[in-house]
Amino acid sequence: MRSTEEVVALLREALGGVGVVLPSLCVDAVTGAGEEPFALVQLGRCNVRTAERLVAVLRGEPLEPAPAKEELLERVRRVNRAGRLPR
Repeated sequence: MRSTEEVVALLREALGGVGVVLPSLCVDAVTGAGEEPFALVQLGRCNVRTAERLVAVLRGEPLEPAPAKEELLERVRRVNRAGRLPR
């Protein structure tokens, strides 16, 4: 049987392979520090876009390609320069 850390790493890799990133994915700190041999996996929080991508993957639906990192950074820069979110 794999350790919780190994399972978290495998899950992160598998999700990343289908274009889904859960930024808070980790071993649960409370159960990881306890006496139980297997800690809980903390799936964490994600934005609505990531949740939509996860739903599509679980349903076997095709995914839209995720924007490139530079495109996302440029969007953030535009919002920061404007001082407000676009409508």
